[in-house]
Amino acid sequence: MFTKTAFAIYDPTSTPNNSVGIHILFPTELSDAAKLVNSSGGDWGYVTIPIQQTDMDLTKWQTFMDNCGKYHLIPIIRLATTGDYFNQSSWEVPNNYDVLDFANFLNSLNWPTKNRYVIIYNEPNNGDEWGGTPDPAGYAQILDYAVHVFKQRSSDFFILSAGLDNAAANVNGKSVNEYDFMREMNYAVPGVFGEIDGIASHSYPNPGFSQPPLQYGYEGVSSFRYEDNLAESLGGKTLPVFITETGWSSDKIPESVQAVYYSDAFSNIWDDKNVIAVTPFLLNAGSGPYAQFSFIKSGTDTTDIYKAVFSLKKIKGEPQINKYQTTQNATVIKEVLPVKSFNANGRTNYTATVSRAGVLFFKWLLNF
Repeated sequence: MFTKTAFAIYDPTSTPNNSVGIHILFPTELSDAAKLVNSSGGDWGYVTIPIQQTDMDLTKWQTFMDNCGKYHLIPIIRLATTGDYFNQSSWEVPNNYDVLDFANFLNSLNWPTKNRYVIIYNEPNNGDEWGGTPDPAGYAQILDYAVHVFKQRSSDFFILSAGLDNAAANVNGKSVNEYDFMREMNYAVPGVFGEIDGIASHSYPNPGFSQPPLQYGYEGVSSFRYEDNLAESLGGKTLPVFITETGWSSDKIPESVQAVYYSDAFSNIWDDKNVIAVTPFLLNAGSGPYAQFSFIKSGTDTTDIYKAVFSLKKIKGEPQINKYQTTQNATVIKEVLPVKSFNANGRTNYTATVSRAGVLFFKWLLNF
């Protein structure tokens, strides 16, 4: 049985908001991310990062949250499973226990901002991201469960539906067009889009990661508008949008042209009043398969697209900050906790000092 709770999240459009952000893969990239998104007059930009089921390290992720506060970055956490053991070409399908584990873990962390932005998995309309076969009903049930279980733990969780592949076609057993996928989600769990707090969007310039920004369409960088309109018609409320992935491929579009495209998109499309954050994919891909989208080349060389986003005029964001701010490096923070001990008459107490990491572990374990 789920108990109802009053939602304590606040409308991110109610305060000054720096919507510029970047997608990263590792917590160690926060300093570089801040230099980009908080440049040119900006402050409190956004950073999107995935966390895998097998990577729930309390010290690592509390340090990440502490550093987000230090560098004035608003974290957007995307839940991720692991590669399917029996099918290395796809990601495992999560279950309710996985979601519960994430809810307990993320609730054990001290977040830098009041709103705790969490994306419930990634592109489930692609079979490669959902155990090999897309399942709108299965994803809708997971999303519905996530809303309830996260909100039970803290009313500060701000739940976002997964970004969908805006170029996916209806191919039986392999992929589902994102708009059909959304309709089937609502058919399986009526009103599911009325339960969430916002939607994540992958507004890539498709087809081919190469379309100009002002070429409007269901697959372009403005696809978030069609997604949001459909979500509103299905859920009965306007949802804020977080564009957590987007970007042009340098294999197809020269960096100098991309720089112009990014400037146009941020100024004329993603400036939509309902867009809260835009975190292009990806800050630093190294030499891997995503190098075509990377803002930083191998090493520390910045690209033309980095320079274009760096130069964008930004504003100083003023998110609501958590009252509790931890000191950097959670491994050395100490707290004194009462530990009961008894003498002959049963009245003697003493205290023991434990590490902050230990406190966080027990919060997670006992679900405080």
